[in-house]
Amino acid sequence: MATAQIHIYTDGSALGNPGPGGYGIIIELVGKQYFKEYAQGFAYTTNNRMELLAVIVGLETLKKQPMNVVVFSDSKYVIDSVEKKWVFGWKAKNFKGKKNPDLWKRFLAIYALHNVRFQWVKGHNDHPQNERCDRLAVNAAKTGSKEQDVFFEKESKK
Repeated sequence: MATAQIHIYTDGSALGNPGPGGYGIIIELVGKQYFKEYAQGFAYTTNNRMELLAVIVGLETLKKQPMNVVVFSDSKYVIDSVEKKWVFGWKAKNFKGKKNPDLWKRFLAIYALHNVRFQWVKGHNDHPQNERCDRLAVNAAKTGSKEQDVFFEKESKK
């Protein structure tokens, strides 16, 4: 049984799209003075991949299941794909012809473990957590050690 309400704020960035990218995440335990930030950069990726990966990593950090989670994102790509149930149709067709199947499969695996709702927030609209996630994502794309987005790099060479 879910015991706590979790808010996960996410944002993704790609400089050049595709280009260097990153994600930023804030996780808050509602009603508590607890929050944690995460960010990671990637050498070559897309904005949509980073938006989706931010949600995935945010959910993967939760240690207990199921949790009641509200994901706040400015990504219509991610939110509409889930809320309008497109991703479930894509799964039924084994993601044939769809972008980012590796991440969507990973998303569906972690999504199934929690009670997740999505809340769209308008990007660059002075929402404090969204603005902070944006700064984390852009900074991760610009600086520091970067992971390789192996799936995307392989697919983009086809």
